[in-house]
Amino acid sequence: MMPNGCQVIKIFVDAKVSKARVVGMAAMRSRTTRQAPAGHPDVLTAEQVGAAVTSFALLADPTRVRMLWALREAELDVASLAAVAGCRPTVASQHLSKLRFAGLVEGQRHGQRVVYRLRGAHVRALLTEALFHADHQVSGSPVHD
Repeated sequence: MMPNGCQVIKIFVDAKVSKARVVGMAAMRSRTTRQAPAGHPDVLTAEQVGAAVTSFALLADPTRVRMLWALREAELDVASLAAVAGCRPTVASQHLSKLRFAGLVEGQRHGQRVVYRLRGAHVRALLTEALFHADHQVSGSPVHD
């Protein structure tokens, strides 16, 4: 179970078709006992898929992953995030602009500096699960549910 009653949605692939095809969310419901929580639709819209693809694309950069990982537990400014990611503050600022545009982080001005934080528990859970999965891949630890 994910924070705020949300769950990771598992997608099943129909192996009988020569090209893998994703079975629809409605059909998936009959294979699982869990349903999407109230307020979260079972059927994906094009906008939701687009937003998810954008989020995953932005997570495909080591600098951004390092900055997001640092933001899991603390709010940090650009200079601190640049130090964590091993880049110049101008580079960190450009990455943060993209992450902000995609809704993964948000910034709050404190005088002349902006302090950043992850935008909600969904982003934290997505990042945490992705990196725990990576840890299993790298360490060879058995996969678990």
